[in-house]
Amino acid sequence: MTDHLLFVTHSEVVIDPDQPIPDWPLSEVGRARMVQFAEALATGDMPVAGVWSSDERKARDSAAIIAGRLGLEPRIEHGLHENDRSATGYIAPPEFWEVVAQFFGRPDESVRGWETARAAQARIVQSVEQVLAAETAPGLIVVVSHGGVGQLLTAHLQGVEIGQEDRPGNPGGGCWIAIGRQDLRLAGAWQDIEAYEPVSSPP
Repeated sequence: MTDHLLFVTHSEVVIDPDQPIPDWPLSEVGRARMVQFAEALATGDMPVAGVWSSDERKARDSAAIIAGRLGLEPRIEHGLHENDRSATGYIAPPEFWEVVAQFFGRPDESVRGWETARAAQARIVQSVEQVLAAETAPGLIVVVSHGGVGQLLTAHLQGVEIGQEDRPGNPGGGCWIAIGRQDLRLAGAWQDIEAYEPVSSPP
């Protein structure tokens, strides 16, 4: 897994309807899970070339934990943000999940004024390509983003219609997939960050 990009979804957050969604921080549980993941990355002897995230606070918090443990400076790729939901702001479950289902089920339509899934997917793929172009040193690239972003990226990488892709299984977030840096091919299925094991680089 030396030459791979690890795409990581942030873990649990503090849900605050009075704050803009991009400003939500990680919860104590979310921070603890990210600390554990950072430790697993640091324990192996495989080099990490860089740590990137979206500009949303929960992703930045996660990237800061990981990069801090590795002695790196996290970098921002603005196009890795979640789909633009500013037209509605916070929607409480279960209504939120109904709207999300419409978002993925009608990818070319703007559901309640949200960015369309198709437009978000194009933005996300371009952003991942920009990260890969910017990081030229060998080793892993860690990118921290969001569950919906990961789903749209996975649909593109699997060559399936939006909504038919494999999805992260943990409802709280904190999942990862490995993507080849050279060929942009998935190297496996989604896994929880607790399942990440330190990997030694080949001799």
